[in-house]
Amino acid sequence: MRPLGLGLLAALIVAMIAPAVAMAAPKAPPSAVSPEARKAGMADSPALVAAANLPCKVSDARLVGKAAPDKKTGSPATSLYEVACEGAPGFLIQTTAAAPNAFSCVLVNYPADPATKSPNPCVLPSNLDLKPAVTALLAKAKVNCAPEGIRGIGQTTNNTLVEVSCPGGVGYVITAASPLDVTKEASATNCLAYDAVQGNIKCVLAPATARLAIVDNYAKLANNGCTVKDRRFVGTFTDGTEGYEVSCEGGKGYIYKVSQGAIKETLDCAKVPGGACTLTDTRAATAEQAGLYTKLAKNSGSSCTVNRYAIFPAKGSDEVVELVCADGSGAIGMFPATGKGKVLDCGHALVAGYKCTLGKPDYSGLTADLRKFDKKDCTVSSVGQPLKATDGTIRLEVACADGLPGYMIAFSDPQTPKEAVVCSMAGNCVLPTNKPKGKS
Repeated sequence: MRPLGLGLLAALIVAMIAPAVAMAAPKAPPSAVSPEARKAGMADSPALVAAANLPCKVSDARLVGKAAPDKKTGSPATSLYEVACEGAPGFLIQTTAAAPNAFSCVLVNYPADPATKSPNPCVLPSNLDLKPAVTALLAKAKVNCAPEGIRGIGQTTNNTLVEVSCPGGVGYVITAASPLDVTKEASATNCLAYDAVQGNIKCVLAPATARLAIVDNYAKLANNGCTVKDRRFVGTFTDGTEGYEVSCEGGKGYIYKVSQGAIKETLDCAKVPGGACTLTDTRAATAEQAGLYTKLAKNSGSSCTVNRYAIFPAKGSDEVVELVCADGSGAIGMFPATGKGKVLDCGHALVAGYKCTLGKPDYSGLTADLRKFDKKDCTVSSVGQPLKATDGTIRLEVACADGLPGYMIAFSDPQTPKEAVVCSMAGNCVLPTNKPKGKS
């Protein structure tokens, strides 16, 4: 980011032009522009706009002032013009022997230091109210905000940067085209992202504590019983939502995923991958959550004492969790919001579409299924990939511990086997001990 560079120019022009022009304020009435200044501006500005490649159809213009060359400093002769554009914010244009430089009136009238006043503001009538232009940029950036404060940060060769403060303390840095063009795409970054890093861009229209206060409103919207103790901005997720972490009185913690001021998802810090939550004692929260899953598992008829777990992406209304029991065996818990859930061993979980990856798989349940069909010669040692048959059943290939050919078990649902057919008759068996001899 290079400095705006307008301060030196403004100081030069202020020193050289008539006092009435130098002291002109943004809210000056049209009569503050003399007919001579407007005539000169309208005569010269179309060529200057074209030379500066500005997105502007000139509707009004004025000559702000001229400065003679300064032999002592080596400064060339320069002139300053203001132009107004049809349906868009205007510009100040500085002319020298080289190509003209242009600065959007948004940057000029809202200086980078809010405590200062622009020495040469844009004063043409259509350049006085610039909030609609900033609102248009926010809409391009897909941010719902009625700007309360505006600050021109500066411009680079390709970008114009503007800080905006919104109701409720939220703030954004808008990155738009340079020269500023409200019809082109723009992006917005939450000011909290700049608060969290060391850099040359900072938001100053409101304190960071005021921006973070919005998190308490999100906690109220989530309505999950969190009395906020501490809060932080996590960042922007790949789905475009913004993440906010809270730690709660009592030890709980959550990450709220927010879009357009609405909560799209609430993540329990006890369930998210390690390191995602930094304000919460996740070890205590994880232990508490493991205790909860132990209770849910026992309520489902399982004897699993849970010491580790992992959450599967949500499918439907059930919470699906991979469980690791105290003896090291794995299982899949499927728990609805209310009522009794079910816990599947790793073999039957495959039929349901879930695979154990953390615990030791237990196939004793599949061995028991074979016994139901009088297949007493096989203790299941490994399994293949589940296959869906044309009749809607799910078929699971199993291998036997003695190395003899195994079976294909058909299930109407994960807990209901329909039949077991030896692989030599079933076909589609691919496990090494189940293939016909002579086939690799």
